[in-house]
Amino acid sequence: MAGSYDDRDGKIWMDGQLIEWRDANVHILTHAMHYASSVFEGERCYNGKIYKSRQHSERLINSGKLIDFDIPYTVDEIEAAKRAALDANGLNDAYVRAVAWRGAGEDMGVASARNPVRMAVAVWEWGNYYGDAKMKGAKLDIAKWKRPSPETAPSQAKAAGLYMIATMSKHAAEAKGCSDAMMFDYRGYVAEATGANIFFVKNGEVHTPTPDAFLNGLTRQTVIEMLKERGVTVHERHIMPEELESFEQCWLTGTAAEVTPVGQIGDYNFEVGALTREISESYEKLVRA
Repeated sequence: MAGSYDDRDGKIWMDGQLIEWRDANVHILTHAMHYASSVFEGERCYNGKIYKSRQHSERLINSGKLIDFDIPYTVDEIEAAKRAALDANGLNDAYVRAVAWRGAGEDMGVASARNPVRMAVAVWEWGNYYGDAKMKGAKLDIAKWKRPSPETAPSQAKAAGLYMIATMSKHAAEAKGCSDAMMFDYRGYVAEATGANIFFVKNGEVHTPTPDAFLNGLTRQTVIEMLKERGVTVHERHIMPEELESFEQCWLTGTAAEVTPVGQIGDYNFEVGALTREISESYEKLVRA
């Protein structure tokens, strides 16, 4: 599938029914457009099966609650909506985007309790998120923006508003010829990339930031389980910026990113080593099993 995302053939599930792709629109006074009252999930379907589908649906509902709205669908109903969208578009291998938001209604200020909560599911074919970096290793900038304190934003919600600084950081990175940017958190610890969690390797052991100021990704959790099953020691801890120089390997994890090697972060270089390749290949096999 190519072309603008608003001008394609196909069907999108929206508010309980399948509609033509080009008709999946919202009013200009939709609350989410003005005040970021929106949550979403990014999922991948492999060979007709969405990996960890129910966990994604459960997280979507929880994200809504964390930003103070209830999605008017159960997990089972969300699962059925995703299946309907895939079937309607004839896709077995696809990216799945479920999104819920406060729509247009009686409220147009910051408060929006009287506005309806709406939901949609779109699916499309999507290759490697980082292109050929999946094989060669991504080049990352270091973002000037930091992940906020959990006291200032609901860091465990996959909420649209939390991605504003991610978009800005990725645009700045791309302008420098990078694939993405690594972000620190509000304390100055290494946090994550703009839409993916991060792992490092040193002396055969893996180090990954504690997800106390950013989303604990489902792919992140899967990879940690894979490493532990292999007997690899995993340290979930706060990582200082000056430690980057001592790490030998690095990779990113996420539903879109899957497992993507990192070759460079700022002035620091990493090898695309054996453990990185093994985890990447093993993840590819796991999601298609």
